[in-house]
Amino acid sequence: MVSVVQNVAIDCSDAYALARFWSEVTGSPLHPQDRQGDRETQVMLPEGPVLYFNQVPESKTIKNRIHLCLRPTTSREEEVERLLALGSTLIADHRKPDGTGWAVLADPEGNEFCVLRSESDRAATPS
Repeated sequence: MVSVVQNVAIDCSDAYALARFWSEVTGSPLHPQDRQGDRETQVMLPEGPVLYFNQVPESKTIKNRIHLCLRPTTSREEEVERLLALGSTLIADHRKPDGTGWAVLADPEGNEFCVLRSESDRAATPS
């Protein structure tokens, strides 16, 4: 017997607003019953677990122990720029001159996530 991952839960101060941000990031819709002011919301990813946002009273204070890693369909550079325009913040830049590496960003509530090289980036710089 095994367990199946149902969702990835993310604590936040505004569940609906953060779910809308991640909906834009992933291009995936919110659950059809989610509304502004809901304390629990979901982003319905086409594959894999749901992103579940749970409103909590306390704010984030330390580095995440678990985070999402995104592989863009465009280049890593284009995706970093798009995510910054959506309201992300660049936390750490591990991109190297040879095209390898990744960027660590934070969502509007400070949750860290990584932007990896796209498949086309990886094909251009195989290391």
